[in-house]
Amino acid sequence: MEEIINKVAQDKLDFNVGLQQLLQYDFESLFVTLSNYIINSIPNKTDYNSEAYQNALATIPLKPTYTPLIILKTYPTKIAFNKLPLLPKSENDKIIISLLWIFKITDTERRNTECKNGCGHFWHEIY
Repeated sequence: MEEIINKVAQDKLDFNVGLQQLLQYDFESLFVTLSNYIINSIPNKTDYNSEAYQNALATIPLKPTYTPLIILKTYPTKIAFNKLPLLPKSENDKIIISLLWIFKITDTERRNTECKNGCGHFWHEIY
């Protein structure tokens, strides 16, 4: 799962191809992994907000009226991440699409800034 997520984030695997592979995994473990990856990829640890995070929210490839997007845009990051898994199971795919997209954008920003000259993150080296 982690390899697929990182390959998607690094454009080494098409988003939709990677998404279809990831949707085969257990929602709960995939949700926890993506949430942790996002939290770690956002440089501002006081409110987990950044320009890259806001850009990711604005460009998620789903209708902006979908419940997961409304939650992500309305609540602070940590609160939103606590609310998302409480949604009906019918929202699970939309949640994963949203989180995978957010990680793709925030990790790309991190690779282009703080990790530009090497960072020691093994996933930036091997995938």
